[in-house]
Amino acid sequence: MQINGNNPIINNDIYLNANQALNRIATGIEINQASDDASSLAIADNLLAQSNGYSQAIENTNSAIAASQITDGALNSQSNILDDIKQKLTQAATDTTSDEGREAILKDIQGQLKAFDNIAQSTNYNGQNLLQASSEDSSASSDLQYQSGIEGQDLIEQSGIQSNTEGLGLSDLLNQDISSFSSADARAYLEDIDNAIDGLNDFRGEVGSTVNQLQSANNTLLTQEASTLQAASVFNTDYAAESANFSKQNILSQIGAFVQAQGNPNQDVVTRLLS
Repeated sequence: MQINGNNPIINNDIYLNANQALNRIATGIEINQASDDASSLAIADNLLAQSNGYSQAIENTNSAIAASQITDGALNSQSNILDDIKQKLTQAATDTTSDEGREAILKDIQGQLKAFDNIAQSTNYNGQNLLQASSEDSSASSDLQYQSGIEGQDLIEQSGIQSNTEGLGLSDLLNQDISSFSSADARAYLEDIDNAIDGLNDFRGEVGSTVNQLQSANNTLLTQEASTLQAASVFNTDYAAESANFSKQNILSQIGAFVQAQGNPNQDVVTRLLS
């Protein structure tokens, strides 16, 4: 014989619903497991993965923009050096400049070319040299590929740069013998310095183009991230509703526990009467 207590309110669903509401409040997400809604969970997980991907791609482009701006700033400093060297070579190219004056000018020029190379050796971002291969290797820097999207093909590329006296054809001027430096030599080096300025401007133009591409990609990524987050927001927890639901379920569980406590003694009484 089975004796039923007067506790219809007791139901495991009460505790399950309370835990579900508490889980939603804690995570901020409406769907936390497949049993909540399997198909919607798959959609929510996909949107979350896309959002995280966009966020990382935005960080990538910001880092790439920073590296490119450092590159451009260094190239600008080098450009100022070349402009000054051209002025000094023009001064040395005329025969009205004395031999002593021409020697002093060349010393100044070669000192500036050493500073030019120092810029190439020391310019880096996060350990990546930007104007040449490394501080010890004066060959061209590595080609750079910036991941600017969530697909493998979303790349913005930056060609390697060799912005030093070797790469821009100024090694002869750097090593020119001071004692034999003539006005004719100065005039010949004017063409070299013009070519170096053109080469440097090509580097700056390419870096500027890369920055424009990165900024455009960054703006697109920000829009895509915002749209994805907006789409995913339908799965966010309604805190007011879930808090009210949790409170209701909590009260019901307390009532159930009270009823069960009251029902157990009654069953004991009935059992004793029937025995």
